[in-house]
Amino acid sequence: MRQTTTPVVAVDGPSGSGKSSVSRGVARALGLRYLDTGAMYRALTWAALRDGIDTADAAAVGELADRVRLEWSTDPDESWIRLDGVDVSRAIREQSVTSAVSAVAAQPRARARLVTLQRGATEDALAAGQGVVVEGRDIGSVVLPDADLKVWLVADPAVRAARRAAEDAAAGRAPADRTGDVTSVAADLARRDAADAGRASSPTVRASDAVEVDATHLSLAQVVDAVVALVLGRSAP
Repeated sequence: MRQTTTPVVAVDGPSGSGKSSVSRGVARALGLRYLDTGAMYRALTWAALRDGIDTADAAAVGELADRVRLEWSTDPDESWIRLDGVDVSRAIREQSVTSAVSAVAAQPRARARLVTLQRGATEDALAAGQGVVVEGRDIGSVVLPDADLKVWLVADPAVRAARRAAEDAAAGRAPADRTGDVTSVAADLARRDAADAGRASSPTVRASDAVEVDATHLSLAQVVDAVVALVLGRSAP
C-alpha cells in the first residue's frame, strides 16, 4: 500500500449487501474519496429508458455510453450523479431502472466505457493526494485489480432483502410498511445476483485476494470499523 492517506480500496459484493453505506462510511472515516460505480450503470440505464433504447441491444447501449456525459460526486457526504447536466440521483433509484440495470451492465462496450471513467476517477484521486473507496461488483477483479485492499462484502439473503426494503421505505421509494414486500425484494435481489454473476462481460466474482466481510450479524458501524481496520492493517509496517 502506498500510504494510509492514499489507499485504493475496492469493495465488491452482491446486491443489497451494504456496499454503498459501508464504502461511504470507510471513506468518511479515513478522509478518502468515494465512487459508486453502480450509480454510473444506473444513470446509463435511465438514459436508455428515456431514449427508448432496447437494453438488450449491445450496439445501441454501447453507442449511448460513448455519447452521454456523466458527472458525479466523490464526496462521501454529498452523493449525486448527473447525466448530460441533469441531476438523476433520485431517478436512477426507481424500480424501472432497478429492473433494467443488469441488462445494461451486461453490454461489453458500455462496460468498457464506464470502466475507463472509473479508472480515471481513481487516478484523479491519487493525483490529488487522496485515496479512494470504489464500490461495485467487478472492482477488485476487473476495474482495479491492483487495489491495495479488496473487500468482498456479503450478508444473508434474508437480511439483505430486509435492509433493502427498509432503505427503499426510508428514501420514499415504497410505503413505510414493507413487511409484505420483503419477499418480492428478495426475489429481485436474487434475479440481479444471477444476472450479474452469469453475464459474459466482467461477471460479479470474488477476487482471489479479496477479504470476505460478512455483515449478516453486524451493524453498519461495526462493518465500517472492520473495513477501516483492514485498511490500516495493510498500511502498518
